[in-house]
Amino acid sequence: MSSTKSFVSLSSAVNGDAASANVVPGEIHLIVGPMFAGKSTALLRRVKTESTNGRTVAMIKSSKDTRYAKDSVVTHDGVRFPCWALPDLSSFQEKFGFDAYDKLDVIGIDEAQFFDDLYDFCCKAAEKDGKTIVIAGLDGDYLRRSFGSVLDVIPLADTVTKLTARCEMCGKRAFFTLRKVGETQTELIGGAESYMPVCRQHYVNGQAVIGAVLETSHIKKDITVPEVLEETCVS
Repeated sequence: MSSTKSFVSLSSAVNGDAASANVVPGEIHLIVGPMFAGKSTALLRRVKTESTNGRTVAMIKSSKDTRYAKDSVVTHDGVRFPCWALPDLSSFQEKFGFDAYDKLDVIGIDEAQFFDDLYDFCCKAAEKDGKTIVIAGLDGDYLRRSFGSVLDVIPLADTVTKLTARCEMCGKRAFFTLRKVGETQTELIGGAESYMPVCRQHYVNGQAVIGAVLETSHIKKDITVPEVLEETCVS
């Protein structure tokens, strides 16, 4: 009997809180994959569809990413969408405007791996504020380790989409990002001059090859990582 009363009390409390808040929880959709997999393209496609359907949308990207434009999300093939470039997500509501934020339906987040407060922002925006959050980011760094807080969001997400690119060496599906330069810090913002998408075989072989390209004196100075991979890897 007591357990039944406890269940009824808990149910009433939960329903009461939801009714008093008068907010229907939103959704969280996560898009991950290596570089050049079309993550930003998929994000923009989803956000544009939401806008076409009459929902109010806003786009955010990290202010660290200035490769193509400071105030736009830009895909590798040049498609642009205006955005808020911010150092963190916690400042978005104030900068966007509290009244405007209340009317906002959908928030897109690009280059999500650069936001340390991604998890907390998604929890609040989706579950307390009723927003639909669409996130695009790298799931791993160039060493295939977890990058930022992107993977932390998976338990929160309604959907998780893993995209693949095409291996630059053999044309097979590419799941990984190979860094072509000798820098070792985790955050090194760049494009095709610094990274390329590769399959598992060419990632494993490429890690060793890059060390030779950058450190072995008998290799020509002007030779490129793809050229060495072609000589040492069997596609």
